[in-house]
Amino acid sequence: MKLAFSTLGVPALPIEQVVRLATENGFHGVELRANDEEPVHPGLSAGERADVVEQFGKAGVEILTVAAYAKVAAPGDDQPVLDEIGAAMTLAADLGASYVRVFPGGGDTESQEADAVAARRLAAVAPVAADLGVRVLLETHDSHRGGADVARILGLVGHQGVGTIWDVMHTWLAGEQPSTTYPALAPYLGYVQVKDIASAADTTPLALGAGVLPLAETVEVLSRADWDGWLCWEYEKRWYPQVPELAGLLGPAREHLSRLLADSA
Repeated sequence: MKLAFSTLGVPALPIEQVVRLATENGFHGVELRANDEEPVHPGLSAGERADVVEQFGKAGVEILTVAAYAKVAAPGDDQPVLDEIGAAMTLAADLGASYVRVFPGGGDTESQEADAVAARRLAAVAPVAADLGVRVLLETHDSHRGGADVARILGLVGHQGVGTIWDVMHTWLAGEQPSTTYPALAPYLGYVQVKDIASAADTTPLALGAGVLPLAETVEVLSRADWDGWLCWEYEKRWYPQVPELAGLLGPAREHLSRLLADSA
């Protein structure tokens, strides 16, 4: 398995420094948070996009994902959501990223209706994503935090242009064990987001291995299935500015994940 980290852990950090953090700490890729607060977002010009590609390319670091914020199950008209995903897909294609991240965002909508709305929108973008050479991944999150919840939607879509990100915190909070989540998501799995927290009541981000999330069990399940995709650390410093800086935690995080991989082998 290859290792990446999300720029959610280094808010607004210039790309040059993001790339340096990856290379100095042995990470193979980066998930880029695509937001106007960040150096990478859909408003970049063609020249600015080319510069990002060049900086990552020179360092041999992969741009794994454009992490967008479109909510595919949200109430309202389809077109604004489709436009938001479309802009993120074009950005991902221009950057050479493999994936675009989207959220469910169904809110209080009844689950069957939310599933149908999300499936309709994802089905609309799936062939476009495939033509662009990217894949739109629905993260286990908010209204659909369990693997079974996301699998219901993706089963309705039935197109390889869409898939899922398994966020281990949200599936754990949904009451699923990794041995249950993986079979539900396996047909659709793009990659896995790892993180750690103190408890279900306190989701303040911790260093990997310092909390309660079933990281060892998750890696074990993946290894037994011979899954060889990406593990991406999403350290949510943007939402918890009081936590330690990511830079000092990246090396220990890589070592922790490497130990889990070695143990599972």
